[in-house]
Amino acid sequence: MCNNNNTCEVEILQAVGYLPVFLVGLLLNMAALRVFLAKRAMWTDTHIYMLNLAAANCSLVFFLPFRIYNAFHHLDRTHFCTFLISTHYINMYASILTVTAISIHRYLAVKYPFHTRTWRSKKVAAVVCGTIWVTVVTICAVFRKDNDPRKLVTCYEVSQENTLSLEFLVVLEVLGYLLPVLILVFCSTQTIRILMKEKDEDTTVEKRNIIGIVTANLIVFVLQYKLDIKPSHRAGMDSSAS
Repeated sequence: MCNNNNTCEVEILQAVGYLPVFLVGLLLNMAALRVFLAKRAMWTDTHIYMLNLAAANCSLVFFLPFRIYNAFHHLDRTHFCTFLISTHYINMYASILTVTAISIHRYLAVKYPFHTRTWRSKKVAAVVCGTIWVTVVTICAVFRKDNDPRKLVTCYEVSQENTLSLEFLVVLEVLGYLLPVLILVFCSTQTIRILMKEKDEDTTVEKRNIIGIVTANLIVFVLQYKLDIKPSHRAGMDSSAS
C-alpha cells in the first residue's frame, strides 16, 4: 500500500485521471489505426508519421490499466515492473519525438514548398520513425538498471535510497522534453508567421484553420507532456535533491 497519505492521495488522483484517458485514448487511437491500415494503398509520408504517432499513443494507453490498478493495490516489485516502466518511457518519448518530427515536416513543407520532392517520401518518413524507436529503446536499454526491481519502493516509484542516475534524468529532460519543445515552438511560430504573410485571399479560411491547428497542437503538447513527464520523473528528482 501507500507509504504515506500524501503519496496515496497523489496516486489515487493519478489513477482517476488515467481512467478516462485510457478509455478515450484507446478508442480514438484504435480507430485511427484502423483508418490508416484500411487506406494503406493511399499512404503518403504524412500518413506514416501519423500512423507512428497513433501506434505509440495506443501502446502507451494500453498499459495504463496496470498503473491504475497499482494505485489501489501495489503490484509486486518484479522485473515486470521494470518492463512496465520501460514501456511507458519508450512509448511516451516515441510519441513526443514523432510529434516533433511532424512539426519539422510541416514547417519545411510551408517554408520550402518547391523543394519537398527531395525529402518528402514514404521511405524518408519510415527511416525517421524507425530512428525514433531505435533511439528511445536504446536509451531505456542503456539505463535499464535505474529501474531495477531492487531500486523500487512500488512498481512505479524509485526508492529514496536508490535515485535515478543524473545522466538518465538529463537525457530524459533534454532529449525527451526541452529539445522537442524548442523545436516545436520554433517550427510552429515560423509556420504561423509564413502563413500570415501570404496575401492570397482565396486561401484565407484554409490558412486560419491551419494556424488554429498548429497553435492548438503546440499548447496541447506543452501542457499534456509536461504534466505526464513530471509525475514520471518526480520520484527520481526528489530523491536526487535530497
